[in-house]
Amino acid sequence: MSKLALFGGSPVRTRPFPAYNSIGDEEKRAALEVLDTGRLSEFIGRRCELFGGGRKVLELEALVQERFKVRHAVSMNSATSCIYAALGAIGIGAGDEVIVSPYSMCISATAPFLYQAIPVFADLEPDYFCLDPESVRRNITPRTRAILTVDTFGQSSAMEELRAIADAHGLKIIVDCAHAMGVDYQGRSAGTLGDIGIYSLNAHKIIQCGEGGLAVTDDDDLALKMKLIRNHAEAAAEDFGVDLVNMLGQNYRMPEIEAAIAIEQVRKMDGLIAQRVELAEHLSRRLAAIDGLTPPAIRPGATHAYYIYPIKYDQVRMGVPRERILEALRAEGIPMYRFAGGYVRPQYYEAIFRERTVFAKGLPFSLPQCARIPDYSAAACPVIDRLYREEMIVFHLIYPPLTIADMDEIADAFEKVFAHIDDLRCVPA
Repeated sequence: MSKLALFGGSPVRTRPFPAYNSIGDEEKRAALEVLDTGRLSEFIGRRCELFGGGRKVLELEALVQERFKVRHAVSMNSATSCIYAALGAIGIGAGDEVIVSPYSMCISATAPFLYQAIPVFADLEPDYFCLDPESVRRNITPRTRAILTVDTFGQSSAMEELRAIADAHGLKIIVDCAHAMGVDYQGRSAGTLGDIGIYSLNAHKIIQCGEGGLAVTDDDDLALKMKLIRNHAEAAAEDFGVDLVNMLGQNYRMPEIEAAIAIEQVRKMDGLIAQRVELAEHLSRRLAAIDGLTPPAIRPGATHAYYIYPIKYDQVRMGVPRERILEALRAEGIPMYRFAGGYVRPQYYEAIFRERTVFAKGLPFSLPQCARIPDYSAAACPVIDRLYREEMIVFHLIYPPLTIADMDEIADAFEKVFAHIDDLRCVPA
């Protein structure tokens, strides 16, 4: 096998990978139809026929309700807005604790702060990378009100175990299913097994409308409260007979063009995921033969959407720093994920948690209701920290229009790098 490109050899791949683009003629036609109506948003912030939005918003919500077999779908301008609205709807308040994951996009960890509540970090499962139910259990206190779990990388959290814990302690569950929309867990759709599930339609996701989110629930009261928070709740809550707790509303409304595009994206979602699964399964078969690598594990009774393709690397046994492996792969023409350390930096390393500076006067930590300061050190989440510092290798190159031939080139690059691992041990970085 030829010399590593890192040391002057020829790279495995010399051409760039094509970008992912799930937008087609259907979405273009749908957007133009909305433009022709001249009605780009139809929400009105009081109790009336248009309180719930315009024709395309309602059509999208009905489609999602049917597709995911839920009583309610509430569209918003982002999944971030959905998470804020969900926490408000379940009644999170000052000094309450919400168990969260620090190994995800920041909002999944920071959202409780909006309600003067306290995020408490739980560790991850070492193989599936979602919240570890045992760690969740250990972090429950009398102040705990909810679990905000993240369906990391494209498969569901351990919802049976989390549901049992929540029921035993009287807790609500919010599922951040931004990575796993369209996958299954125990015969149901991921995101539907909590009290509220959140899907993302952000431009980077498997299906997208630029910016957008969806919250799903079977609870009539929670659905109404989320709709109120979405649309200036303080102006309409009394008319709907809803108690005023957390009913200081926002403008989280989804415009009609985004809804029209999202409708077409939902209709093609299953096909887009199927293509990812085919590519990922082929790549996993190749990588499984490489000593030192563990391809993604799939939870029993579940499926995987492969929004991100996660690999575990045994840095200790192989004796080469992960960053050196990533450097060699990039030299072979295989771009790695855009964040440092293989995936995002855990949130406990961010200043907002290190310094506990969120609002003026030390709020919410200075509240009389705040019974404790959670452990925001790396020691509280040893699995997450080991993944971040040593083990996790992730990339996103498992999307259409990539082909099996592209997967073979990626696998060839991994094989080449690991065939020359002694060179990486001997030559200084």
